Amino acid sequence: MTRVRIDKWLWAARFFKTRSLAARACEMGRIEVGGQPAKAAREVKTRDTLQIKNDSGEFQVEVLDLSEIRGPAAVAQRLYRETEASRELRLKLAEERKGMVHFEAQREGKPSKRDRRELDRLKGRN
Repeated sequence: MTRVRIDKWLWAARFFKTRSLAARACEMGRIEVGGQPAKAAREVKTRDTLQIKNDSGEFQVEVLDLSEIRGPAAVAQRLYRETEASRELRLKLAEERKGMVHFEAQREGKPSKRDRRELDRLKGRN
């Protein structure tokens, strides 16, 4: 196997949960090969450099092997090598997200008397 569609490879390498999500990411311009936006049908070759933007973050990877079959995560990780700069940037952003304040989820229904008092206090009402 010398060439594989990029949407199949992204799915097999476990960057996306489904192949249709990988194809949609290509349509939206979130996948670049060598700095150029890639369509889903573009064929990826070994040693290609991909820039991938998904929910997990932004990856810059080099293709090491090709596969059309989605296998275990351990096998999928052997299909590519992430650059050091990409890995450091992702870890730095993850640390920043951990340091951010986590807000309590909104409660459903009417606010309680305590909640109303808190809202009034925040809005500057007496």
